[in-house]
Amino acid sequence: MLPQEPHACVWQTQRIPSEIPNPMPGTPNYTGLNEHSHDLPARSAVLLVNLGTPDAPTAAAVRPYLAEFLGDPRVIEYPRLLWKLILHGIILRIRPKRSAHAYQRIWTAEGSPLRVGSEALAASLGAELARRRPGPVTVALAMRYGKPSVADTVAKLQREGVRRLLVLPLYPQYSATSTGSVFDAVADTVKGLRWPPELRQVNDYHDDPAYIAALAASVRAHWETHGRGDKLLMSFHGIPERYTRAGDPYYCQCHATARLLGEALGLSEDEAIFSFQSRVGRERWLHPYTDETVRALGARGIKRLDVISPGFAVDCLETLEEIAMQNAEFFREAGGETLSYIPCLNSAPAHVDALADLVLKHTQGWPEFDPAYDAAAEAVKLAAARERARKAGAGA
Repeated sequence: MLPQEPHACVWQTQRIPSEIPNPMPGTPNYTGLNEHSHDLPARSAVLLVNLGTPDAPTAAAVRPYLAEFLGDPRVIEYPRLLWKLILHGIILRIRPKRSAHAYQRIWTAEGSPLRVGSEALAASLGAELARRRPGPVTVALAMRYGKPSVADTVAKLQREGVRRLLVLPLYPQYSATSTGSVFDAVADTVKGLRWPPELRQVNDYHDDPAYIAALAASVRAHWETHGRGDKLLMSFHGIPERYTRAGDPYYCQCHATARLLGEALGLSEDEAIFSFQSRVGRERWLHPYTDETVRALGARGIKRLDVISPGFAVDCLETLEEIAMQNAEFFREAGGETLSYIPCLNSAPAHVDALADLVLKHTQGWPEFDPAYDAAAEAVKLAAARERARKAGAGA
């Protein structure tokens, strides 16, 4: 039996004006394309989403980025009016200058390390998926805060004919403050579309075997090049402790990642320890704190300390400046000699392979990811549908 050709529905074959008239006052306004095209084949897309970065390492550029980031209720769960007063009255008057100085320490000629690294990862993942699957698949990158935004990226994918979208936040461990916020941004975007794409989302991959294997391989490669430290510290981004008590699984997933990585490396619990970094304010955050742990290890006579940040897919301010610079100094001041930072997986082949495996797992059943996808046959079906639409009076 021949594959069924797509048919042109009545509403699809009506000639649509090139400009959509303004809706009547008070009616919902949903975003859509001005014309239904019969020329674009349906595509699938993978949307990678990372945290974001300011456009430049200056206070003027950092301020709006921080306002968007710290203004997200997923990140700071405080009474909104009170928090807005604190944020705009105090924090945004002080922190942008200090953060800009930190960004200046890691900024490269290409720009923000997080943006450059995320773009390289997206490009590598796109190439790997193209190698493994014949269908039309796009890999796009968005930032939760800053540019390119989730809304702008999804709108671009819609114009390209994307009808199936997999959202893959670059956060291995789920937290409402990170992955949950990405899902909010995607939901806010698609609920305003007249014809939303079919949507799937990756919640987390904290215990994915390929991800753990890639982490372990990166540690071994670092040891081969730089030697092995006395201990391995796995530092995860922290969140307020009350978020965990409210049901956030982040702490447990970080603990699982640390345990699995230690086991993969054959390390004892004393040799492989974990901590939480980047706390702000006076509220109690997840323990133990990275800076206190680093100082304590230096004071105990540990001379060489290896540190990896398994919760970050791509190197950024929190790894390159906070760990490799700040905490390295804390360690030396406390009596240690060398804190050796193990870079994030970034666009390493093992990381790309792990993410490609994850994508294929979550896109089962989508035609563009079918190994038997036949581009020539799909082109014939599309041409037949276009001809039927033309005969019915639809625009080209």
